[in-house]
Amino acid sequence: MDAPKFRNPWAWIPTLYYAQGIPYVVVMTLSTVMYKNLGVSNTDIALYTSWLYLPWVIKPLWSPFVDLYGTKRRWIFALQFVIGVAFALVAVTLPGPMYFRMSLAVFWLMAFGSATHDIAADGFYLLAMKQGDQAAFVGVRSTFYRLATLSAQGALVWVAGRWAERSGNVVQGWVLVFALLAAVFLAVGAYHFFALPKPESDRPTTGGQTLVKEFFQIFGEFLRKPGIGLILAMLLLYRLAESQALKLLSPFLLDARDKGGLGLTTQQVGIVYGTVGVAALTIGGIIGGVVISKFGLRRLLWPMIIAMHTPIVAFLLLAVYQPASVWIVGTALAVEQFGYGFGFTAYMLYMMMVADGPHKTAHYAICTGFMALGMMLPGMAAGWIEDHVGYVKFFGWVLACTIPSFVVIARLNIPPEFGKKVDAK
Repeated sequence: MDAPKFRNPWAWIPTLYYAQGIPYVVVMTLSTVMYKNLGVSNTDIALYTSWLYLPWVIKPLWSPFVDLYGTKRRWIFALQFVIGVAFALVAVTLPGPMYFRMSLAVFWLMAFGSATHDIAADGFYLLAMKQGDQAAFVGVRSTFYRLATLSAQGALVWVAGRWAERSGNVVQGWVLVFALLAAVFLAVGAYHFFALPKPESDRPTTGGQTLVKEFFQIFGEFLRKPGIGLILAMLLLYRLAESQALKLLSPFLLDARDKGGLGLTTQQVGIVYGTVGVAALTIGGIIGGVVISKFGLRRLLWPMIIAMHTPIVAFLLLAVYQPASVWIVGTALAVEQFGYGFGFTAYMLYMMMVADGPHKTAHYAICTGFMALGMMLPGMAAGWIEDHVGYVKFFGWVLACTIPSFVVIARLNIPPEFGKKVDAK
């Protein structure tokens, strides 16, 4: 049976963006917890896992091919099957003597598949949703994307820690986690084969006869956008502070107290991220989407960036006082998750505004490529910085890194009505 041209967005947006978030957070964040459990140093963790951002940085180089060949719908479920196989391969490589190199190689494969999946999923969202509905659902997609993050950092980390405790084998705990991920992702791919709608606009933009011409035309159109310098500054600097804090957050929670960390167990990290964090993120993301659809992006931009950066103060205080109470740590993480869910909504909608046009899929991918570059480069040095100055000075440095984003925000010119939901007459 063919999928309908329109389907209730609640039937596919939550699962699509949950599926989009899982491989990204596994590659970027869950891998840091796993390698920390396996005894890899902070410097190596930050350096090598930050290199895994590269597929998201350079994905604009092949994003036009997603526009030019096949439908976004077909790209989505095919890549979900590829990513499912990659999860299974990680489970196979971990027990071996060369687990670090082999698992990193598979993470590279997963990262390229995930980056391409992002192109198709974001393009499909833009094609299947009207602009007013895009703003209304941006909080939903952001929330489920972040729920995927917290599922990986919460439930899956707890499972790995619990199984390692019961079996006495840390490696086997992580093998179980990646086997579960493989099974779930293959099931998600099968679901989306039937559940995704078939909008009429989801079709190749060319038959391929003018491939080279259209390829360069798409990039040229993006670089000729008015105010491109300020656009690139916004894309690169909005997450400058977060890019460094996020890379060292899990090691900070897991490191022993005499090393400046909080000394939490793997299971405790899973609990505080997967319970308190989920609730705070859900509230923040949904509120962010709702208020933007009501008041517009322009009025909410400053409150949202402040909400996104404020939680860094909480991390600095945690590093200074090193509280032993899991409840205090959980409260600080809840503040971070709420602020992130609320503030990141503005960033996503800004990229939609920049990408609007005939090649919105490719242009949105270019935006996210610059976003990934802004995460990759600062993140690579984060472990080295922390190893040399300690967690207190590191989070102080991260707090100072919020300043450039405020400077850029002050210069942006957002149309007053952009993001507002237009009621049908």
